[in-house]
Amino acid sequence: MEPRTEISSLGEFGLIEHLTKNIEIKNASTILGVGDDAAVIDHFGKQTVLTTDLLIENIHFDLIYTPLMHLGYKSVIANLSDIYAMNATPTQILLSLAFSNRFSLEALDEFYEGVYAACDKYGVDLVGGDTSTSQKGFVISITAVGEVSPDKFVQRSTAKKGDLLCCTGDLGAAYLGLVFLEREKKIFLENPNVRPDLEGEKYVIGRMLKPEASKKTIEYFEQHEILPTAMMDISDGLSSEILHICKESELGCVLYEEKIPIADETRNAAYKFELDPTACALSGGEDYELLFTIRQEDHEKLVLNENISVIGYMTDPEDGKKILTKGGNKFDITAQGWNAFSK
Repeated sequence: MEPRTEISSLGEFGLIEHLTKNIEIKNASTILGVGDDAAVIDHFGKQTVLTTDLLIENIHFDLIYTPLMHLGYKSVIANLSDIYAMNATPTQILLSLAFSNRFSLEALDEFYEGVYAACDKYGVDLVGGDTSTSQKGFVISITAVGEVSPDKFVQRSTAKKGDLLCCTGDLGAAYLGLVFLEREKKIFLENPNVRPDLEGEKYVIGRMLKPEASKKTIEYFEQHEILPTAMMDISDGLSSEILHICKESELGCVLYEEKIPIADETRNAAYKFELDPTACALSGGEDYELLFTIRQEDHEKLVLNENISVIGYMTDPEDGKKILTKGGNKFDITAQGWNAFSK
């Protein structure tokens, strides 16, 4: 049996010291990290970008099928994705946790292993945070800090008529990974002796449990001198995010169904559940891809990047927000994405 160390045996300061003892600083902007009353950051003439996220057990994640290491990794990725969505580079995070006494020190070590793996991969420093007791469940709060060259940040509200609507990667996979995991959870709760059947679904389950952020896209923009006219990350489903950009920019759009990037593994998974792959891409969530608009004259700079798809264009607001189906029909885009307050 795995050893179990009660967290109460360390006390709060002992716990923080234990969890942060191996931090290595990666960014020159991190002047002072963990260990004092506050961290000190100097971005040397760059503008600072800030974002924060709250993740609650059984609202945002389910520990029945989410390994703690993956949860630590994904918690960081969700925040870094918001920094990249501003066309900025993440540099530091603050991490606060609340947990009940059902969590051992070993469990927290596993969670932090995922946190540090994400920090290492994306070159981010963990510079502080807090811990607290929770009556029940696991609560995660992460604040991410990033830097951007003066006035190169990109908002949701600055798209222009005629701009091309683009996205990175492929969509709908994370949602289908969740559908599989929820199915196996239901079977497990009814019969704990049945082994999970996730054969051949590695891609969609990986996209759900261990997503990545769009660091390479932001680097590509910089290398090719592309400045998107508007941008946001896709965490609540493509349709919801498109409607956000339309609303904030006071524009309409045309989205081509046939241009929405969907992986073969996602299509096959959708068919197993008799779901429409396009609906999964439009209304699923947690893909952590980027949705952005660019000027038409920048199109040739994108052609070389296989990870970027042009999926539509921006129109006058009175033209509405439309999706053109493969069959040639036009429908209004409706938001059916994930809603944190619907539970």
